[in-house]
Amino acid sequence: MVLLLRSCAALAALVSCVQTAAISRSSYEDGTSLVQPVYKPLDLGSIKPLGWFKDQLELEAAGLSGNMFDFYRFVHDSNEASPYWFNGLVPLAFGLGDERILGQVKYYLDYILDHQQEDGWIGWETTQATRGLWARCLLLLGLVQYAEADPTQTERIVDAMHRYVVLAHSMLQNNYTGLLVHGNDTYDTAGFGVGRTHEMHIPLQWLLERYPRNNSEIIWETMELMIEGGVLWGADWRTFWTDEAYPHVLYETTPFNLSWVFIHGVNMAQGLRYPLSLYLNSGDKALKAQTRKAVDLLAEYHRSLAGTILADEYISDLNPSRGAELCIAAEVMFSSAYIYQYLGDNDIADWAEQTAFNALPVSVSPDWWSHQYVQQENQPWSRNLSTDDLWWDVNSCTVNHPQAYPKFLANSFATTPEGGLAHIFLVPGTAATTLGSDNNNNNSILVSANTTYPFGHTLTYTISASQPFDFSIRIPTWALPSLSTISTNSTNPRTGVARTSSSTPLSPDDLSLQHVAVPAGISTATLRLATAPRVVRRANGTAAVYFGALLYALAVEHDALAVAPVDYRSGTVLPPSTTDPRGHTHDYVLTPKRGSKWNVAIDPTQIRVVRRSSSRDSSPSAFEEYTDDVLEVSSDELQNPIWDLGAPPIELRVAAVEIDWPIAMDTAADPGTFDVTPVGKPFYARFVPYGSSKLHMALLPVVQLDDVDFDASD
Repeated sequence: MVLLLRSCAALAALVSCVQTAAISRSSYEDGTSLVQPVYKPLDLGSIKPLGWFKDQLELEAAGLSGNMFDFYRFVHDSNEASPYWFNGLVPLAFGLGDERILGQVKYYLDYILDHQQEDGWIGWETTQATRGLWARCLLLLGLVQYAEADPTQTERIVDAMHRYVVLAHSMLQNNYTGLLVHGNDTYDTAGFGVGRTHEMHIPLQWLLERYPRNNSEIIWETMELMIEGGVLWGADWRTFWTDEAYPHVLYETTPFNLSWVFIHGVNMAQGLRYPLSLYLNSGDKALKAQTRKAVDLLAEYHRSLAGTILADEYISDLNPSRGAELCIAAEVMFSSAYIYQYLGDNDIADWAEQTAFNALPVSVSPDWWSHQYVQQENQPWSRNLSTDDLWWDVNSCTVNHPQAYPKFLANSFATTPEGGLAHIFLVPGTAATTLGSDNNNNNSILVSANTTYPFGHTLTYTISASQPFDFSIRIPTWALPSLSTISTNSTNPRTGVARTSSSTPLSPDDLSLQHVAVPAGISTATLRLATAPRVVRRANGTAAVYFGALLYALAVEHDALAVAPVDYRSGTVLPPSTTDPRGHTHDYVLTPKRGSKWNVAIDPTQIRVVRRSSSRDSSPSAFEEYTDDVLEVSSDELQNPIWDLGAPPIELRVAAVEIDWPIAMDTAADPGTFDVTPVGKPFYARFVPYGSSKLHMALLPVVQLDDVDFDASD
């Protein structure tokens, strides 16, 4: 790969002639306020999980995420890993209300605030050479969430943040100390911080709007200095998210004139937030438009079928045998949720759900005690391969993925510009908030969303309101509005008279929100989303299959062998300071069971939806055909853990035939690069939700088959 790493002198010359290097402040209102979101998230702790999603968060708390504090040394002494951990565990603790996790984050909070250094530094680094600003951004994100969730700690958190900002401001004024590496500095020697300078914006924008304390000028300048330092180094994402600069593919021989930071997968997932972060400060609508451009470029050239970015450290192409790192999925979920709140584009909310229900769970073990760092869309086995030629470089990251589901929950409801409340990400949960800013007109709201979504496509809401308000439900792009319906019931709180509406077809607005006029008192609403399996065609005669928000993939039944966890590079067994003393931490080797087919081509014109006939039987034979337009699944049908092969109650049967599929670099060759030669009789292959099958084939060659007998299932 040709990666141009510019010198500071060359960069300074470049910056002087690039207009985008200028950082302007907002012209929004009086020049001191930030651009406001279309959909404003509720404060952390306002939303609680229900149903299967609560099960997942409880498994996360009982698994690796919730136990690293007890044994993982990097949580205690790493400049980067420790803030990552805090940033994810705070929303998990307050989302669940789990006393044990709450105790962990409270201990950590007390320690770092009680040990804040005299000059304002938060952390245990004492020298200029060790003090990197980027990792502090993660710590500030955790502090902001904590301050929202626990008002008893808000004042001391805000005090600490102001002291820190004054120090960070002075450091940046001194030749960008703490951001750009000078001399013998040991922080951020890999250079990630310069590509993530905008990470300072979210916590400082929160501080500026809520608790400025006559310190607004320093807060503004600190954000500006972070961006200016990154621009000076050559990490200005405004130069990357363009038709001219964005690489459609990236191989060893592909010329690339910008820094490596842009084509690093996790950086790119975070870099999606860069133009929008600056837009909030400047009000420059070109930055808002560039955010949409960034989403579109990524979607066209490097977004995976499961919603993440195909990048094993670095992007390359759309080969489904290439990897996608787990922490990319976590960052994509956060970025897409954040971007949706300001753009309001429905496909971006779909993207967040796609990643949450596919890319994230496929990489996490059902019990949440282990995860696969690099996941392939086409993965017939997971083991040490005989070559690493397929990948750029991969390493382990244990502390970033815990943020994914807790933050997804925290962003699942939001207030609307009209003063109402909207359910954005359709997972089961409750939202408690007060609408209205006038003390004489505060409206106490409690909404409970009971659903098995995305495994089922019905949602039942129970709503309590002290005054009438507008409730909205986001309708996914894959739903068929003409066949989908909504019905409401309410009781007049003064007369006790029940009011019931008949089911009516959906009529979403231009932003794909279905509005429900909610009266005072107790109301219910039932949404029934109709859809059908859909086929997404890819290049060279290949395709993937979706049903609702779920990607479906050929299930590859496998054996799992647990082995001692080893260091990524040396291959030696990990020391006790990084493994669970109770023996929960393992590495796993997954290999197909004897006779399990992975090498098939499909005829996607022949797809059947099947449903498990008994909640106790997960065998393929325990499924029967399902033909209704709306998928109704009860909570009793969902197993716990749900992201395990055979656990989801709905599967597909897709007409298929075994083919001669070559091996390339010790894994399945890229489909579409070889001739399709059938080697057996057609049959209906078992397709399951991608996240539930840790071995799977998601992108398959397409063939035309004669009508296949449904009883000829594999």
